[in-house]
Amino acid sequence: MRSDYRELDKNKIYFVTGAAGFIGFNLSKRLLKEGCTVIGLDNLNDYYDVNLKKARLEILEKDDKFKFVYADLQDKEAVDKIFEENKIDIVVNLAAQAGVRYSLKNPYAYIESNIMGFMNILEACRHNEVEHLVYASSSSVYGSNENMPFSTSDNVDHPVSLYAATKKSNELMAHTYSHLYGIPTTGLRFFTVYGPWGRPDMALFLFTKAILNDEPIKVFNYGKMERDFTYIDDIIEGVIRVMANPPKPNEDYDSLNPDPSTSYAPFKVYNIGNNKPVQLMKFIEAIEKHLGKEAKKEFLPLQAGDVPKTYADVDDLIRDVGFKPDTSVDEGIGKFVEWYKEYCGV
Repeated sequence: MRSDYRELDKNKIYFVTGAAGFIGFNLSKRLLKEGCTVIGLDNLNDYYDVNLKKARLEILEKDDKFKFVYADLQDKEAVDKIFEENKIDIVVNLAAQAGVRYSLKNPYAYIESNIMGFMNILEACRHNEVEHLVYASSSSVYGSNENMPFSTSDNVDHPVSLYAATKKSNELMAHTYSHLYGIPTTGLRFFTVYGPWGRPDMALFLFTKAILNDEPIKVFNYGKMERDFTYIDDIIEGVIRVMANPPKPNEDYDSLNPDPSTSYAPFKVYNIGNNKPVQLMKFIEAIEKHLGKEAKKEFLPLQAGDVPKTYADVDDLIRDVGFKPDTSVDEGIGKFVEWYKEYCGV
C-alpha cells in the first residue's frame, strides 16, 4: 500500500452523479453509512425501469445527510448551481449513458451524456477547487485487445463500440484538465458489475427474470464468453479507497516510454475487477443453482460491439490502496437472487 495512504474523510462533502443508478446508489448508501454528507444528482432517464431508480432514491432520502438534485449532466446551469450552492470537496461522476449494445441504436445519447455531460463536470471542478474527481470508465475501453489480463498500461486505442470510445475520451479529457489545471483525476475501469439493485438490462437480471418466467435466455457467442464479473460491494470498496487517495504527479513518468495509466500530471487510471474471468456457462449454472431451476437456452453469435473475454489486472490497485475484489460468483449470485425474489415479490 502507498506510504501516504489515507482513510475516507467523513467531514468532506461528496457529490455523486448518477446517484439513482446501480453503482451511484450503492456508493451513496455506503458514504451515508460512514456518516458523510452526499449530494446526489440524477436525471432518472427511462433507459431502464424508472421505478427501480425511484426505489433506490427512497432508501437514500431516508438519511438527512443526503440531498437529491433532479437534473441532467448536460444542463450546465444546473451543474454550476450545485457547485455554487455547496462547498463540494470530492466529485464521483457515475452518471453516463450505459450499455454497449444500445450505443448501436442511439449513438447521440452517448455523446450528449458521456462527452458533453462530463465536460460540464470538468469545468465545474476547474472553477470550484475540487480536491479530487473520480469518474467511471469501463473495461470496454480494452476493445480488441487480446493481452490477458487487461493492464492499465496497455494501449487502448482500438475501441469496438461508441460507448467504449466515449469512456476512453473521458480519460483523455480528464488528463487534459489534470495537466492544465492541476485537478487530481482518477478513472476507474469497472469490469462487469453485478449484484442486488443491479441494472435490468444486464445479463444477471435478464437471465433470472427469464428463467423464473420459463422463457429462453439469449446466450451470445454460443456461450463461449468469459467475463470478469465483479460484485457490487467490491466495486464500492475500491471506489471508496481510491476517493480518499487522489493521485499525485508521477515523478518517474517517462515521456519517451509512456505508461497510459499514469502521468507527470495528477492523473491515474485503475481497473476494478475480480481478476478471475468466469465462463458464461458457469455463470448461468450458478443462477440455475440458486433459482433451483434450469434455463432454456437460445445460443446466438457474438453481437456487434461485444468482446469475447474480459480479465482485469489489479496489481496497481492492490499496491496503491491495498484492495483486491474477492467475492465469488456463487456468493454474489446467491445474494442477487435473494434480493430479486424479495424486490419482485417472487
